[in-house]
Amino acid sequence: MTDSSNPQHDPLSEKLTFADDRLKLSHWLPPREGIIPHIRFGKRWISILWALPLGATLLVLAIAIAQSLRELESVKAFIEHYPGIAQAAPSIETGFPWWLRLQHFVNMFFMMFIIRAGIQILADHPRLYWKRDCTPGTDWFRFQHEVPMDRVWTDDSVTLPTWLGIPGLRHTIGLARWWHFSVNMLWTINGVLFYVLLFSTDQWRRLVPLTWDVFPNALSTTIQYASLNFPVDHGWTRYNGLQQLAYFVTVFVAASVSIFTGLMQSPAISNRSGWFGKILNRQVARSIHFISFSWFVAFILGHGTFVAITGLRSNTNHMFAGVDSPNWEGFWPFVVAMSIVGMAWWRVSPFTIAHARLVQKAGQFTIGWFKGLLEWWSPTSQLKEKDISPFFWPNGTMPNSAEFDDLVADNFEHYRLRIDGLVNHPQELSLLDLMAMPKQEQISTHFCIQGWSGVAKWGGVTMREIMMLVEPTDAARYAVFYSLADGGDGGRYYDVHKIANMRHRLTILAYEMNGEQLSVLHGAPLRLRCENELGFKMVKWISAIEFVHDFADLGAGQGGYNEDHEFYGYRESI
Repeated sequence: MTDSSNPQHDPLSEKLTFADDRLKLSHWLPPREGIIPHIRFGKRWISILWALPLGATLLVLAIAIAQSLRELESVKAFIEHYPGIAQAAPSIETGFPWWLRLQHFVNMFFMMFIIRAGIQILADHPRLYWKRDCTPGTDWFRFQHEVPMDRVWTDDSVTLPTWLGIPGLRHTIGLARWWHFSVNMLWTINGVLFYVLLFSTDQWRRLVPLTWDVFPNALSTTIQYASLNFPVDHGWTRYNGLQQLAYFVTVFVAASVSIFTGLMQSPAISNRSGWFGKILNRQVARSIHFISFSWFVAFILGHGTFVAITGLRSNTNHMFAGVDSPNWEGFWPFVVAMSIVGMAWWRVSPFTIAHARLVQKAGQFTIGWFKGLLEWWSPTSQLKEKDISPFFWPNGTMPNSAEFDDLVADNFEHYRLRIDGLVNHPQELSLLDLMAMPKQEQISTHFCIQGWSGVAKWGGVTMREIMMLVEPTDAARYAVFYSLADGGDGGRYYDVHKIANMRHRLTILAYEMNGEQLSVLHGAPLRLRCENELGFKMVKWISAIEFVHDFADLGAGQGGYNEDHEFYGYRESI
């Protein structure tokens, strides 16, 4: 047993490497360009660039059709009867209060970070699917080339312009996730506060349709806008039907869908949700999340366009000065607000590159508690044999040493799993020793941090059994898993888990995959399965397990190799 007051770390700890607090471009992955986004229709991939000429053609046709329709007496009568605002729609005499105007700006500011970081996250596996398996060729959206089938393919991430993604560099998903999740948390808090203030005042009547007449009025408004003969603006007191429907869908539907589908991509939540998590699996949730994202982008672009063309002066007066005035009182506050957003847009990527560790720590402070909270849920969901994926994406840097080659050559006969640290009974177990222990099989979904998922049947020994054997001391708080492989930037790969996470029923050391001996590609001789965490936490090619009181003196002190070198979080349950 090791005394916690004078810890003696496992010998493999000496092979861990320190990591820079900055994102060093000279040590990062080289850039790799993707392709223009494509959408699959049947067996044919269509570039979204076709939307430009198609959209322009449809716009011209819409204008021509709308102007022709307005010449018809029946349409004139329809517009006269439904001018755009339902007669029963209440008039809001309080204008736009200060809290609404402030939250409008805060929401706009937050959305800039959320959207850009979301694009960066998608760029790590730039494909979307409707099936949980993520089998190459089944994606419906992509901005990466087809997966080459003549070799093992693990480099799917692409580079983004630094003005688009945060920070734009290839495989910077760790930093992008901190921005996306942290700002999403603030955005959600702002949204909840907005709902409270909205429904405690009369402002909710501006956004919530109270009569079915909103639909014919929305149609009337659409015809009027399309004909370029705009309806009279009454935005200070009431929105027209088209505005009301667009705002209602955005504020109440798209926002809720985005939050919910984001949460359903969590292994901790999905693997605890039973049948619902199987229906709204990660890839379905991911695709719906992207569609919701697309709605927000379209709404922002459309909203900004209509603010400009329907009366920039009056619209900025309403939202940035809170007055219904013919003067330019709101224009200059609008310019200042846009300058703040523009400056943040310009500086966020360089700041992230230069202060990557600060971004990581700020993210841990903002959202880390929530990730830790999700770990309390013990995953329970299991699937059936028919759900096993025909293709399971490989990932990680393979072991490249004479030691490992020798182990493979004798089919791991001389492999020994060392378990030490703060335990009463240190052990060295062969693969046969592990196989002699009670075996557990489980069919579960693997959630990779990059976005793909896959289902496999795993067989092995539970960490509960291992801990019963070695008896961690009361001082032990974490389990450190050391790999036989090095990380991508040199130094031994490792990762840290809280001991409580190791006690979950589905946390096992797997030596079988799909009823066969675990392959080297997927982690032989031994890999961790911890079903409430993302895949990089499930160390492959395990060499040793050390129980420790703290991990601050291991590597760069962040709780794992990717946490040290790629700025991930050490608790990644979402």
